Amino acid sequence: MDAKRVRSIVEKWMFPTEGGSYMGGLERRPILARSKGSIVVDTNGKEYLDFQSGQMAAALGHQHPRIVAAIEKTMKVMMHASNTMLNVPRLRLHERLGRLLPKPLSKSLFLVSGSDAIEAAIDLARKATGGLDVIGFHAALHGSTSYLTRSVTFNWDRRNHSIVAPATQSILTPYCYRCPLNLKFPGCKLQCLTTSLEMADANFTSQPAAFIGEPVLSAGGVIVPPPGYYEAIRKACDARGMLLILDESQTGLGKTGKLFGFQHEEGVTPDIITISKHFGGGFPISAVCSTAPVAEAAVKNGYFATRSHATDPLACAAGEESLDIVVDEDLSGRAAHIERRIRRALKRMAKEFELIGDVRGRGVLLGIELVTDRRSKAPANKQAQAVFEHCLSAGLIFQLRGVRKLKNVIRLVPPMTATDAEVDRAMGILYDALSKVTRARAA
Repeated sequence: MDAKRVRSIVEKWMFPTEGGSYMGGLERRPILARSKGSIVVDTNGKEYLDFQSGQMAAALGHQHPRIVAAIEKTMKVMMHASNTMLNVPRLRLHERLGRLLPKPLSKSLFLVSGSDAIEAAIDLARKATGGLDVIGFHAALHGSTSYLTRSVTFNWDRRNHSIVAPATQSILTPYCYRCPLNLKFPGCKLQCLTTSLEMADANFTSQPAAFIGEPVLSAGGVIVPPPGYYEAIRKACDARGMLLILDESQTGLGKTGKLFGFQHEEGVTPDIITISKHFGGGFPISAVCSTAPVAEAAVKNGYFATRSHATDPLACAAGEESLDIVVDEDLSGRAAHIERRIRRALKRMAKEFELIGDVRGRGVLLGIELVTDRRSKAPANKQAQAVFEHCLSAGLIFQLRGVRKLKNVIRLVPPMTATDAEVDRAMGILYDALSKVTRARAA
């Protein structure tokens, strides 16, 4: 497809993209034609290392052969089925997922997208507790497809949505690199949480229902809450009769080096988790998982959640195969290996480039915060954009993220199936980009 035709289609048929969003200007970026493993190829035949794993949903690698085979096999038998009747792939997926979930999580329901799952999880918590209010991090992003998910996506300005759902409010993100209270961990004793809960308690409009958060905040700047934070959240929820919802869309199924992101903090078990993204190996399917008591209490109060394609045999077969791949290929272990390899490379780069202010994350969800000065931590938004453009030109794809208006964090999300050679090549491209931008600053 040549550039002239692309421009014509975009101008005549597409909704324009909002310039301030991460999708802004996509019509000027490479047009993808095919993909395989960690590589995507544009219409000109140029190859790119996809270190954002598509929309973070190709963590098993693009076109994993086992996913392709499972889809081909199932689509010849049954592609769609009424969700008012059970089908065999659905039952197999319930059982497979149930056996993998850390206890006491055991029950699951299936939907289509991550946003679907978040909305259903919040409704589940409200029905199970009889409560209403929901709190989440001020740097959170939990979806964009519904009134409710937009309302708990605080990292986007909620004013852009004109109206937001009642009984939703934010608490301070434990962003230790840029502490909102100008304190230092561990001496702070998690003051951000103490202060936030004091404000939340004063603003609850009814019995609170839940706290929702990510084990690692991804779109909000790849922020890892400090040790003990989620243990404190767990206690705070229990004291208030609230449920703990963890959004594992971008951290679950191996990506952090453990099967689920919350397993990095010993003794913390959520009441509800959501999974999506590479659940299904790139095929759209999501899940809400909970304990039997929570599920039963909610259903007694009329809870249900579904979509027309929520339990399609095709999606469920892809979901089951994706779980088997994660286990059979030890992708949790592979994610941990990739993290170590990338961190070693970044440690060397940090000695040479003052732009690197902080490196954080887990597994194949890593963030590099760029600053113009390490002492003041002034955000290097302009330089981050220059690094992004150089890397894209050189064949490396990633996204820039950050808290609120900041876009100075390089988010690396390579597939868990990426080879050592691919990781090294990506680090070489990043090194060249940082070197070029550093020289430009000095000139």
